[in-house]
Amino acid sequence: MNAILSFMKRNYKILLVVVALSVALWSFIPREKNDPEKDKLLLELLTFVIQKGHYDPKDIDDNFSKGIYKDYIEALDPAKRFFLQSDIDEFSKYQTELDDAIKNKDLTFFDLTYTRLLDRIDESKKYYKDILAKPFDFKADEQFNTDYEKAPYAKNASELKDKWRKQLKLSVLSSLVDKEEIEQDKLKPFDPKDEKKTDKPKDKDAKPKSFEQLEKETRESSMKSLDEYFSFIKDQDRDDYFAVFVNTIAERFDPHTSYFAPEEKEKFDVSMSGKLEGIGARLQKKNDFTEITELISGGPAWKGKELEPGDVVLKVAQGADQPVDVVGMKIDDVVKKIKGPKGTEVRLTVKKVDGSIKVISIIRDIVEIEETYAKSSIVKKNGVLYGVIYLPKFYIDFENKDSRDAAKDIALEVDRLKKQGVQGIALDLRDNGGGSLRTVVDIAGLFMGEEPVVQVKSAGKTKEVLSDSDNRIQWDGPLVVMINNFSASASEILAAAIQDYKRGVIIGSKQSYGKGTVQNVIDLNQFVRNSAVGDLGSLKTTTQKFYRINGGSTQLKGVSSDVVMPDRYSYIEIGERDTDNAMAWDKIDPATYSIWDKQPNFDAAIANSKKRVAENPQFKMIDEDAKWLSKRKDENTYDLNIDKFKKQQEQLDFEAKKFKGISDYKNQLAFTSLPYEEELIAKDAVLKEKRDRWHESLSKDVYVEEALNILSDLQNKGNVKPTVNIKKKDKLVKS
Repeated sequence: MNAILSFMKRNYKILLVVVALSVALWSFIPREKNDPEKDKLLLELLTFVIQKGHYDPKDIDDNFSKGIYKDYIEALDPAKRFFLQSDIDEFSKYQTELDDAIKNKDLTFFDLTYTRLLDRIDESKKYYKDILAKPFDFKADEQFNTDYEKAPYAKNASELKDKWRKQLKLSVLSSLVDKEEIEQDKLKPFDPKDEKKTDKPKDKDAKPKSFEQLEKETRESSMKSLDEYFSFIKDQDRDDYFAVFVNTIAERFDPHTSYFAPEEKEKFDVSMSGKLEGIGARLQKKNDFTEITELISGGPAWKGKELEPGDVVLKVAQGADQPVDVVGMKIDDVVKKIKGPKGTEVRLTVKKVDGSIKVISIIRDIVEIEETYAKSSIVKKNGVLYGVIYLPKFYIDFENKDSRDAAKDIALEVDRLKKQGVQGIALDLRDNGGGSLRTVVDIAGLFMGEEPVVQVKSAGKTKEVLSDSDNRIQWDGPLVVMINNFSASASEILAAAIQDYKRGVIIGSKQSYGKGTVQNVIDLNQFVRNSAVGDLGSLKTTTQKFYRINGGSTQLKGVSSDVVMPDRYSYIEIGERDTDNAMAWDKIDPATYSIWDKQPNFDAAIANSKKRVAENPQFKMIDEDAKWLSKRKDENTYDLNIDKFKKQQEQLDFEAKKFKGISDYKNQLAFTSLPYEEELIAKDAVLKEKRDRWHESLSKDVYVEEALNILSDLQNKGNVKPTVNIKKKDKLVKS
């Protein structure tokens, strides 16, 4: 989940002085990558900063050590397909010694696990190549359990290889049965109503592939996938694994304290701002090659129309410099060479999809990742227009206060919807993991004006009540906020504020995620005088907790919906409460606030919605599906005999057919883009396709349909007056 970033840095002023006195006198000779001395420095600096700056630091003792040990071993080998039980026996003597090792900067345990893992990975390469070199015996009567957490480690190499065999056999078997079904489907007469039939009418001379052909193809496909997987592993070096080790230490303080290696911090900044400087292409590693997988709409590569998905990058040159061969290079290093400042040239030598070799020149620019940003749609229901705004995250660019952020974009979307005459707005925060605290306060102010939004408390300090600085209300009409199990952090602050004021109706899952803490990102390099030590990365650590204006925390408990709607995860524990090191729930005194008094039919609208949801056949089906899914999640044993496996799958298909109506559902509503976006779509086929897909999903969404029903119940005609006044934020403070 994205962390909330506090905009109050003063909590670190004392900490910075203390750490500076402790560290600034250290002097270092230049260090190479994968340097143990740098690792020791990072370990000492990281734990010191966390203990001094964390909201509720834990004692680094034997219990802390046990947690690190468990999490780290699990992170290295989650499927238990590398380490042997003898390795674990050897490692286990360190279970209660890691606290002392951290204090003494002793890397013995890390070195032991790291070198052993590399050895086991090399051995495993031979396993899968041998196993996939010959056909499986699918008539043998055996099973495989995929509950890796409860599975024991293999006692020896022979047992481990057999575990690999069963795991690969299950993977091949699953794909093989699907391919068989596709081949048999070719023999059926073409039926345009059959959703599975995507091919043309049957060729009377077409012959399905034999079982032997399909089995061989499936094994070869699995071999290729594993080759790519081990190629990715090969790209990981000591620094990468040490970052994993350091992260397990950081995350024992709480789930949201973590270490960012230099590259990860850059990715985090991109995710928060929604933009980067580069060419606007997504890459992926395929064996030793780097392939273009997608062009970001509006980016330089997309505008140039020369680079295409499927092209393979062979060389990269900076302007007129000599090109550098990138075949076999780590994908992160390839990305570094391709990215660069706005206005600079990069020349890519690529192998085109047709096999030709071409040099493509691209001038880098600011690339906005469109999926990150807010978007809106309009829909007519019973002759009345309503607006739907989707906000995927609370984004912000900390380096540029004039850049777009979630608050400014939501204000703009609200204004655009008002110009279209909408009589109600549904704000969709489903799957929104959070982001910037500043933007939450500003967005809440759009609907409530200059009122308290959230309370923030630092360790040992009095609380601070945060309010929007602008008393203007951008939208005072009917409002519904949609949440689910994965709405977290900033989403919960906004939903809680709207709920406490009774400003709008909160609908969705029984509870949101339950993350009620605030994080700051600290550049660790500021504590070291000699930069020759290299980039030490950054630390994201929990410095504060936030509380609702009613005094309760959203930590663990999350936000409970006013109207609870069944979803697929209704009976599965999801959220902060499922982590063993989460901070506790508590409460403080409430802030001074008044309930919104402009919605006289508020309670009636909630009651009407609850009644509709209880009687809605679609919601009943979703609830039954959720119960079935809860039951299925504990069924981890699969037959590896093909006949028994098919019967197993047929039974599952039979049970799943009962819930086919969930995906077939249509709400009979037509969603469209706003006029300004229609103009953009006319010039951008990629954007058109994205919006068409979104509008189609909205037309199948029963939750959105009920949100519109509630807006209709809340509607208070005559009180929603259009205005073109957009709130402007004159100051954004970097977290």
